[in-house]
Amino acid sequence: MSDVRGLHALVTGGGTGIGAAIAEALLRGGAQVTLAARDATRLEAQAAQWLGLGSVRTVALDVTDEAAVARVFAAVGPLDILVNNAGAVSTAPLPRITPAEWRRMLDVNLTGTFLCTQAALPGMAQRGFGRVVNVASTAALKGYAYVAAYCAAKHGVLGLTRALALEYARRGVTVNAVCPGYTDTAITDAAVAQITAKTGRSADDAVAALASANPQQRLVQPAEVADAVLHLCGRGASAVNGVALAVSGGEWM
Repeated sequence: MSDVRGLHALVTGGGTGIGAAIAEALLRGGAQVTLAARDATRLEAQAAQWLGLGSVRTVALDVTDEAAVARVFAAVGPLDILVNNAGAVSTAPLPRITPAEWRRMLDVNLTGTFLCTQAALPGMAQRGFGRVVNVASTAALKGYAYVAAYCAAKHGVLGLTRALALEYARRGVTVNAVCPGYTDTAITDAAVAQITAKTGRSADDAVAALASANPQQRLVQPAEVADAVLHLCGRGASAVNGVALAVSGGEWM
């Protein structure tokens, strides 16, 4: 089911966290991987850790820059797999969300996914095979207080996923989403730091508060998200299309 041998995958936001875990899983599965993110130095450092593991290249990319996306996708060549993982989150009650911050959340999380997918899908359809996996969030499936802009953007990602799954269903291309709950990444570390700064609670208490949403009472691990993505990217997952796969220990059913 998870056969990705010889396929060319591009992973945005591939330098750290979930993106790096996904890239490593694809590499170990035999795919050729292109890592894309804004920080070229971080990408190169990450790729250096995988020497001998497989074919990996890095490319600097701001997914919100339309011209840069067009240029990079033309340069990297035909893709079989696109994983839209690049994203960002900010926390504020609604009255304190500025229009600029609202636009930033939409640009990074939703418009970036749209631009990259728009660049990759026509070639996949022409060749009769493709896998697009959008890394959304349980915030695409439910609401969370104080992250209205992020929730709105991730709900948009899920809507885009479902629309394109139908649009390309007869062309050998699948479009799916994975929706992780709170995951052990730098984004969660930042949330923990913000909780401790505002409430005076310990870091352990803050982590426990975030993990309490998960019935397993723990943070999801990046490798667990990567395993789900690897399955959706495989040749054998051809009938899995338009799904929102929650990786959340049962938080969302």
